[in-house]
Amino acid sequence: MRDNNKPDRLDKGAALRHWHGLPDTQPISPDPIPYKHQGSTYDEDGIRITGSRQFIDSVLSRIKDVLKFENTVTRLGISYQESTDKTSRRPTGKWSCYVQVHVRGREATMAGAIFGGTYDEALGRARGESNRIAEEVLA
Repeated sequence: MRDNNKPDRLDKGAALRHWHGLPDTQPISPDPIPYKHQGSTYDEDGIRITGSRQFIDSVLSRIKDVLKFENTVTRLGISYQESTDKTSRRPTGKWSCYVQVHVRGREATMAGAIFGGTYDEALGRARGESNRIAEEVLA
């Protein structure tokens, strides 16, 4: 019988059986973090990988389908950085990578729909066009 006052957990054996039984091609479908979310996102859907850059990159290479969430409706929040020692604050040579999916704001979604591609791509094209116009005006 489950105690509703305690969080549920799988012991190592149950976790390994669960993992082994998962289908190989199960789609990744995160619940995006709402636009303008405030507070911690620790308990939200996300990926956390720590260790050497080689290890992190080997895992990232196997989950490239997450990249599809960088689009006109959602964006990827990514932090990929070297860890520091808690006491000395010196780099440790170990790394961490965190990835979460966020809902884009209304303006970014509309710009992406109008200009095509991701918001960042559309913004880059718009900046390039404004630079071209400025050069023509100044010439």
